[in-house]
Amino acid sequence: MKKLFTKLFGRSREAAPVCSAVVAAAGCSSRMGGENKLLLPLDGVPVLVRSLLALERSSLVSEIVVAAREQDLLVFADLCKAYGITKPMKIVCGGETRTQSVLAAALECREDARIIAVHDGARPLVEPELIDRVIARALETNAAVPAVPVKDTIKVVREDRVACTPDRASLRAVQTPQAFDAQLLRAALQSAAEAGESPTDDCAAVERLGKEVFLVEGSYENLKITTPEDIGAAEAILQQREELG
Repeated sequence: MKKLFTKLFGRSREAAPVCSAVVAAAGCSSRMGGENKLLLPLDGVPVLVRSLLALERSSLVSEIVVAAREQDLLVFADLCKAYGITKPMKIVCGGETRTQSVLAAALECREDARIIAVHDGARPLVEPELIDRVIARALETNAAVPAVPVKDTIKVVREDRVACTPDRASLRAVQTPQAFDAQLLRAALQSAAEAGESPTDDCAAVERLGKEVFLVEGSYENLKITTPEDIGAAEAILQQREELG
């Protein structure tokens, strides 16, 4: 990553563009049986904290802005202090939808931010190297997201029947962080919010404006904590990482 940094920005670290990270953490964890999945422990460390620590260790992230539910603002702030998050950080109140929450956080990012990278707080196993690769690609293209080939055959359904089967070779599972030119992201989210639309990810919001989004190779380990079963899968990955050193 040091070579990549030098290639992009030259020898001086001070010359690097500002890259802000927005963490989407205002969801209601509806598929987790009422528990706030971001506070669940993974090998003793809360899910959200693991996501924040990865951003903390990224060489390209300048600041972190978390979008949270109002009732979680103080809890999240205490966690950041307890686990030693040292990068400049804000925790803001999110909105009723993901789009509104990410937009609220994006508007609180530094005015001089060149790139905003949006990460789902429920992806605790993301590694700093992946974060940096996505941001670096966005600096070149204005829009970049990590993705992996899908493993299963995907069906398009209509009610309880199969409508068609897309070619699996053309399908990708898109992950986070998703990084964009800051002005582009804000415009895309504002446009979607004003239209009353709530895209499931920020990539879709940018696509609405007719902009190209470029892919970066993601990682199957960068899973999202959505259901109780995902906790066990994530802990297994952590154990494997520890064994491999």
